[in-house]
Amino acid sequence: MANNTTAAPTHLLFRYPSQTALLEEFAPAGPMAEKIVPPFWYFIGFIGNPISAIVWLGQRMRRNNSSAIYLGALSVSDLVFLILHLMHILHVAWGHDVYNAKISCEIFHFAYYVPQYLSTFLVLAFTAERYVAVCHPFLKEKLCTVQRAVIAVFFLIAFSVALSSAQAYIWTHVSMSDNCNIRPEAGVGGDWSFWSVWTWATDIFAFGLVPLTVLVFNILVLKEIFKISRKDVLTRQHSQRNGHSGSGGSGGNSAASTVTLLTVSTFLIVTQLSATIVSCLNPTFPLGEYEMTDEQIREDRTWSRLFTYLETRKIVEVICLSHYACYFFVYCLTGKHFRKEVVRLLTMNGRIRFLNSLVSRPRRKERYSMVSTNGGPTTETYATNFSTSM
Repeated sequence: MANNTTAAPTHLLFRYPSQTALLEEFAPAGPMAEKIVPPFWYFIGFIGNPISAIVWLGQRMRRNNSSAIYLGALSVSDLVFLILHLMHILHVAWGHDVYNAKISCEIFHFAYYVPQYLSTFLVLAFTAERYVAVCHPFLKEKLCTVQRAVIAVFFLIAFSVALSSAQAYIWTHVSMSDNCNIRPEAGVGGDWSFWSVWTWATDIFAFGLVPLTVLVFNILVLKEIFKISRKDVLTRQHSQRNGHSGSGGSGGNSAASTVTLLTVSTFLIVTQLSATIVSCLNPTFPLGEYEMTDEQIREDRTWSRLFTYLETRKIVEVICLSHYACYFFVYCLTGKHFRKEVVRLLTMNGRIRFLNSLVSRPRRKERYSMVSTNGGPTTETYATNFSTSM
C-alpha cells in the first residue's frame, strides 16, 4: 500500500484500516513476535497438555487424589485456549478471516475468554486446597476429596462461562468495515463505557487479584512447611541425643514441596501478573493526532511512546503465553510420580522394551497424594495460569 508522506495527510485509519497493519508499519517487532513465538508454545502445548491430562485424569493418579482432578482440568483448559489462540493469531496476525462473520465473531470471543478465566480459577482452587491440607490438616479429610474437587471444577466452569458471556455482547461483526470489532452500543461512554468498565473489572479480578491471592496462599504454605521442617530437625536432634534413630521422613518431603511451590509461584507471578501489569499501563499512552503523514507520526513524541509501548506489550504477552504450554515441564521436574506415569504411558504399559527398563526398577508400593498426609507437608504440587488480553 502506497502511503502519502509528503502531501496533505489523509486520515490514519484510511491508510491503515486494521491495528495489525498499523503496527507492522510503525512497531514491527510486536507483530513479528506474535508470528514467531506462539508456534513454539503450540508445539509444546499440543503435546504436553494432552499427556498431562491423560496422566492426571487416569485412574492411578486421581484415585484418592483430589489435586489430580484440578490439574487434569487445567491441562484440558490450557489445551483449549491454545487451540483458540491459534485461531486468533491466524485471524489477527496472518490476515485469515477465521471468525470475521456474524455469529462466529460473538461465539469466538465468548469461547476465547472461558479457558483464560477457568485456568486462573483452577489454580486458585488447587492452591486453596493445598493450603487447607498443609496448614489445617484436620480439615483435609473433609474438604480435600475427589468428589468435592469434581463439584468445584464444574462450578468454576459455570462461573467462567457466566463471566465470558458478556464478550458475546461486547463483540460483533461490523458490516460497514467488514471486521470483528467492539459493538457500538458497548463502546458508548468512552472510558466509562460498558466495554471499558467490564474489561477492567474482570481483568483486574481474574488476572490480578486471583494470582495475588495464590501468591499469599503459597507464602502461608511455605511458612508452614518451614515451621514443620524446623520442628522435625529439633525432634531428630533430641532423638539422637537420647540414643534414638528418629523418623526423619518429612524433611525430604518438605524440601521437595518447597522447590515445587517456589517454581509454581514464580511461574505464576512472572507470566500472569507481568502480562496483566503491562496491559493495565495502556491508558497512560494516549493516541496522537490522526491527521498526520507517516513521517510526522514517526517524529511525533506521543505516537512514538505509544508504538514503543505496544511493541513491548506484544512481546511480553507472547512470552507470557508460556504457562499455557510449559506446565508439563514443571510437573516432570518436580513430580516423581508424574514422571513415572508419563514413562508408563509412553511405553504403552511396558510394551516398548527399551523404555520399559526405566520403569521396571523395584520400588516401594505407595499411594500418590499431592496433599499432606497426617498433617505433613505436600510432596507434590502444581502450577498455574494466565490469560492474555487482546
